[in-house]
Amino acid sequence: MRDLKHLIYFENLLQEANNELVQKAKAEGLRAIGYTCYFMPEVLLDLPGCFSVRLRAPNCASPDMATYYMSARVCHYGRSLLERALEGGYNFLDAQMATETCTVTCRFQEHLQQKNLDSVQDMRIIDNDDFFCEFSDVPFKNSENDYQYYYDQMKYHVLGKLHEKFGIDVSDKAIKAAIKQHNEVCKIINEIGDMRKLDNPPITGYEFHVIQLVSLVCPKKYILPYLKETLKELKTREPEEVNPFRCRVVLAGSENDDPEFTKLIEMCGAEVVCDRYCYGAVESRQPIVVEKGEDPLYAVVRHYLQTSNCPRFMPQDEMRQRKLRLANLAKEYNADGVIVASNKFCEYWSYERVADSFILQRDFGIPVCSIEKEYINTAVGQLRTRFQAFVESIEIKKIQEGK
Repeated sequence: MRDLKHLIYFENLLQEANNELVQKAKAEGLRAIGYTCYFMPEVLLDLPGCFSVRLRAPNCASPDMATYYMSARVCHYGRSLLERALEGGYNFLDAQMATETCTVTCRFQEHLQQKNLDSVQDMRIIDNDDFFCEFSDVPFKNSENDYQYYYDQMKYHVLGKLHEKFGIDVSDKAIKAAIKQHNEVCKIINEIGDMRKLDNPPITGYEFHVIQLVSLVCPKKYILPYLKETLKELKTREPEEVNPFRCRVVLAGSENDDPEFTKLIEMCGAEVVCDRYCYGAVESRQPIVVEKGEDPLYAVVRHYLQTSNCPRFMPQDEMRQRKLRLANLAKEYNADGVIVASNKFCEYWSYERVADSFILQRDFGIPVCSIEKEYINTAVGQLRTRFQAFVESIEIKKIQEGK
């Protein structure tokens, strides 16, 4: 296929957190607000006067300094984030909005937080006089009581702090404006994503992964024109006459902000047509609906609790619903199988990955490839062997079924 006009530019934007568009926004006086988890609503960090940056640590292969502070037996993702912070990669941040969700990222963000205690010498990891780190608690269930609790957390720990520290407008009008902008991004990403349902899509999984990531790490008002132009380009882009891929897969699992992982899967012959993982588009790019007369903040917290498929929700009905969700996505995107990948030492997703591997095959007849990996791919050869074997097993299954 013809190369996408902005793909190289998008790839360059992903090489570091403090990318060109972030620098442009900072130069205009906007406040950069970092976060790591879906449960910190990015839409609340995109209010007028500030912008959200979902943190990544690209190309961080050896987080040696972070391992000293965090231990070698915790997720490579959290350690990589701390390593990048220790290197000065997040000094542009004006605040880090943390959530009490993933234990390892909590530990990473605790290191960022100014202690202000006589007994603790501050490391001042973020070299920014205005910087602060604020934690919010997130419910483990999805009910009306939880919506109200979550609402209070967001109102005090996010909106209250942004207004107090930086004078950010947190009125209903401002929240509605942020929701409108968020939904505009969602509409574009979803239109592009729907193209992947075609038998021969005009976009690869790798390209979509790159596009989705830039929508998470760049100021929305600056990345939107590029996204619009890319959507327009894709509508007339001619795919290969013969689809070069041997099968179609849904990629699910834990944190995944490495497009090279998606590229590796596709180089083995499996086209990634749907991304149900942390940093993916399935949840994060669903538009937020504000009912008539509804408090927009309440609409936001209800949306994020209802749309999340995070394994920290442990009731049996929630767990079962997540499996059904994956099965339905496989059907919707006409996928031949599911690849479930979790980061090493990720407690929540390690359990979820094992359950997915068994239940999707047993109850829905969907082939599953179960992968445990590091944050940055180092065992490329082993992963390639696994993916090639999975593709071959799907092809054999098709032959046996006469397809």
